[in-house]
Amino acid sequence: MKMTGNTIFITGGTSGIGRGLAEALHRLGNKVIISGRRTALLDEVTASNPGMAAITLDVSSLDSIQSAARELIENHPDLNVVFNNAGFMPFDDVSGPVDDAVMQDLIATNLLGPIRVTSALIDHLKTKPEATVLYTSSVLAFVPIASNAIYSATKAALHSFALSQRFQLRDTSVRVQEIAPPWVDTDLIYKSGDPRAMPLPDFIEQTLVALATDDPEVIIESVKLLRDNPGANEHALFEAFNMNLVERPIPVPH
Repeated sequence: MKMTGNTIFITGGTSGIGRGLAEALHRLGNKVIISGRRTALLDEVTASNPGMAAITLDVSSLDSIQSAARELIENHPDLNVVFNNAGFMPFDDVSGPVDDAVMQDLIATNLLGPIRVTSALIDHLKTKPEATVLYTSSVLAFVPIASNAIYSATKAALHSFALSQRFQLRDTSVRVQEIAPPWVDTDLIYKSGDPRAMPLPDFIEQTLVALATDDPEVIIESVKLLRDNPGANEHALFEAFNMNLVERPIPVPH
């Protein structure tokens, strides 16, 4: 995508990757509108980044999405980039009964949310000479973590959706790009300083370089091996990846 002169709406822009990319794109001279559920966090981010705007949004709620879309189009008619980044990542154990309420919230936030946000804004984006829809999926779309089975499944589904939407928009002015992060040291799970996690500033720097290309997938170097996983060796790589995490589990607060 072009890196300057955009009006960009970012969901989940108050922390982690969303905030990091929002601030980086803001510094490049784009008009950035962030969203989240907590007004206090939105105020904190916009106060730290003069000129950045914010809108309250719960991406798990269709009514909230539709209301936000109307407000965005009215107040920011130049909107030409929609960046679906909001999500959360609970641990689960699908060898036993699944917490149905958590599962439904996870699917509503991580999968239905991006689909609904884009759906509410896609006709507006088509009116722009150059527009982009961005999705934050995950390397776990290609190699799931068994201890976060439903999260991984939502990201695999989002990757599949992005492929189809990209194809169906092929003759329009709207491009679809997918960012597939590795394990980045943010508070998505627990900001631990684990050496296996990529420092957020490094991820933001490398992602901006990749985002400036026409590549449909924004893949940094450390992700490429796992991105190439689907195929004849999928099961062996999945087993090795997950056994490493069993032997050295991701640290979580108690």
